[in-house]
Amino acid sequence: MTLLGFSVVALWVIVLLQLGVIFALARQVGILFERVSPVGAMMSSNGPDLGAAAPRLALANLNGAPVTLGAGGRAQLLFFLSTSCPICKALLPALKSIQGDEAKWLDVVLASDGREALHRRLIESEGLGGFPYVLSPELGMSFRVAKLPFAVLIDPAGKVAAKGLVNSREQLESLFTASETGIPSYQAAIAGLSS
Repeated sequence: MTLLGFSVVALWVIVLLQLGVIFALARQVGILFERVSPVGAMMSSNGPDLGAAAPRLALANLNGAPVTLGAGGRAQLLFFLSTSCPICKALLPALKSIQGDEAKWLDVVLASDGREALHRRLIESEGLGGFPYVLSPELGMSFRVAKLPFAVLIDPAGKVAAKGLVNSREQLESLFTASETGIPSYQAAIAGLSS
């Protein structure tokens, strides 16, 4: 065997070993990603503070009777979305599931602003006729919503129980956990453990 032939064979062996190592590392990253618990909703210091009374607003509903926010009696989950937000659309199945599973105590309200025609198309294309759907720039300004998708959980007493930027179902569900435990965010929980 010549030196050139030996070099080619050695290089192929090295390439195959590297492929095996890359595959093993990719698999380990996937396993770690599954094991690491998701971080909760990203809290925002803007808008009403946790525990403060939510702004009481009577708003027109694109899908039926007017909606009164912060009136008390039942908890409300406000989900701020946009017709052009792909993450918002990806979370709609989770919201439908939450609406069905938590119907005894929670009302899910979709909120946005902009042109009504675009939102009516979204309601039709995504099957959102069962949700209260409000268009109100005033509502977004009341909660100081800067980025979407954003969610606010209002407790039955009409107070802000949890809020934050949500990019996944886990982050949406973390709002319920925050309300139940009284710990407003994952970041606050970690800060409490370190002190």
